[in-house]
Amino acid sequence: MSEPITLNVGGKIYTTSLSTLTSFPDSMLGAMFSGKIPTKKDSQGNCFIDRDGKIFRYILNFLRTSHLDLPEDFQEMGLLRREVDFYQIQPLIEALQEKEIELSKAEKNAMLNITLDQKTQTVHFTVREAPQIYSLSSSNMEVFSAHIFSTSCLFLKLLGSKLYYCFNGNLSSISSYLQDPNHLTLDWVASVEGLPEEEYTKQNLKRLWVVPDNKQINSFQVFVEEVLKIAMSDGFCIDSAHPHTSDFMNNKIIRLIRYK
Repeated sequence: MSEPITLNVGGKIYTTSLSTLTSFPDSMLGAMFSGKIPTKKDSQGNCFIDRDGKIFRYILNFLRTSHLDLPEDFQEMGLLRREVDFYQIQPLIEALQEKEIELSKAEKNAMLNITLDQKTQTVHFTVREAPQIYSLSSSNMEVFSAHIFSTSCLFLKLLGSKLYYCFNGNLSSISSYLQDPNHLTLDWVASVEGLPEEEYTKQNLKRLWVVPDNKQINSFQVFVEEVLKIAMSDGFCIDSAHPHTSDFMNNKIIRLIRYK
């Protein structure tokens, strides 16, 4: 083995050998460490590559083993694809394509289960009637909760690209609230007539929107319609065996399935 080389990739330090880095001469790394492309140094004298340091772990392991090994719950395929494209290691590009096909096939059979809950709560707020004149008002507000489970991580990402929270005057994708790849909980409220916009922020009340239609979801009926539309476009259909018809019609439980 050749002498060890220390790399600084986006702030993360790796140590490997020159033979490993040049194992694919036609790749970007092969060109960099064979002298065809000049390399940069950081303040410590390490070779510096201004790319994602966390993802480089999988690149380096492929150089060492010729196998693309990813954890079962790996959630950064898009980022990995961009990094693989930068390094231009052809066998790794092919291995990633095979991995994506494998994941796509595995996700064709899927189940989607949504449990819905709704309650009414009273909100109190102040209304400015004139300069220096305020009055206390109150109104009933519908509060919704949806607990979503799907065996397809890709479907939940698709859902996250369609549904957005409206909070503090901004729209933000529910994808940012997806901490578990298979579970998602949504909590939102319907708009209340007369409630000042700033009160939603002050009382930490989120509303739910569908994009790009810019349609607000003010009832479970609208929520169910929009979720069914998204799910069926992704190949899901209603499970005829479950739930009970009364539960489905009452918007308590939605269960859909998808077959290959």
